Amino acid sequence: MGTPSSTSADPYTGSFSSSSTLNDSESGARSNTGSSSSGSSSDNSNSRSYGFQLPATLRFFRSPLSVLLEFSGAIPTTSSRQESEQGPAVNSGSHVQIQTSQLPNSVDGLSSVSPGDVSIQIIRQESGETTGALLEHEGDAGNTIEIARWIEQVLPFSLLLLVVFVRQHLQGFFVTVWITAVIFKSNDILRKQTALKGERKNSVLILIAIGFLLHVVGTYWWFHSDDLLYPLVMIPPRTIPPFWHAIFVILVNDTMVRQAAMVLKCLLLMYYKNGRGHNFRRQGQILTLVEYTLLFYRALLPTPVWYRFFLNKEYGSLFSSLTTGLYLTFKLTTVVEKVQSLYAALRVLLRKEFHYGSYATMEQVSAAGDHCAICQEKMHAPILLRCKHIFCEDCVSEWLERERTCPLCRALVKPADLRSFGDGSTSLLFQLF
Repeated sequence: MGTPSSTSADPYTGSFSSSSTLNDSESGARSNTGSSSSGSSSDNSNSRSYGFQLPATLRFFRSPLSVLLEFSGAIPTTSSRQESEQGPAVNSGSHVQIQTSQLPNSVDGLSSVSPGDVSIQIIRQESGETTGALLEHEGDAGNTIEIARWIEQVLPFSLLLLVVFVRQHLQGFFVTVWITAVIFKSNDILRKQTALKGERKNSVLILIAIGFLLHVVGTYWWFHSDDLLYPLVMIPPRTIPPFWHAIFVILVNDTMVRQAAMVLKCLLLMYYKNGRGHNFRRQGQILTLVEYTLLFYRALLPTPVWYRFFLNKEYGSLFSSLTTGLYLTFKLTTVVEKVQSLYAALRVLLRKEFHYGSYATMEQVSAAGDHCAICQEKMHAPILLRCKHIFCEDCVSEWLERERTCPLCRALVKPADLRSFGDGSTSLLFQLF
């Protein structure tokens, strides 16, 4: 006979504890139960051993987006989802705690300890908020998985359409890639030649200008039948262009105009090769003026093409007139902005005094030490900034092409109303509309 078991329950926490002494038969039953549970667990492990999972590399090619989301932790992994689905159905708001302890038994005022006592305690937690947060997290993860699967289904078809589109417009695609690479490389070459200042060679500049000019002439000769020249003089194309052909015409003209402007910049660099101080500052101002003039012309360049595109009588006179008027209205705001920038660049060029300082006197130069803090040499054409620091005109002009602050005290000495292109750079953004 085993000792009677005692059970205590807590009506507020929903937990109870039970302690009892097991006899031999109960121990045998428990061992049988353990063996049966181990057998069932072995059966479960055997049943799960037949599962098949793809390797990581094959899963990435089959569903790349899901693999990336699992790797980043945005969604649970496949193994964790399977374990959560195959796990035991235990109430998420409670857990079972089994402890084997030695409980004292009081007999005739004497305390004795009986081995093998088991204490079972089931603690029910207040899991309303926890369950709600868990369900919300699982819902978000499920939505993310569904979106990832949808994208994975759409992605192959989208790539197939892209391949067909490239094949249909193969020439235009390669021409776009080519002229884009050329304009980026040309901009880098021109900036390096501008940074050389007096060390640049006229022979190199002549070769660069000839190369740019041959590229422009060759491109227009190759596409002479595509109505590329009419928009250059603000004349609409003879026929209504299809959408992608209109994009192609505007893209080629926009790139070739920038390439032609680079030829003009090479000539300016040759002219100001042997200058110092004031000449280099004026060189930067003229390069800035050329670039803002180019931006104004590029803003007008797509107008004839889109005017012919929108003025399509096949959709009705009222509709075509309305779309054309709206486009011209939108274009007017861009043109006004470019005109303001061009006027500001012209005003800086015509202004004789500096907008960030003035020439320093001999007394001011002597008080400052007669040495430039940038080049560490005797000052040549010293410039007194608004913060009262003095530098060589050549040095400070080069510095202010990249910065707007004093090299020593970092005080703002140059207004930010106009971006300078004195380093010979060209705007790389395409003007498509």
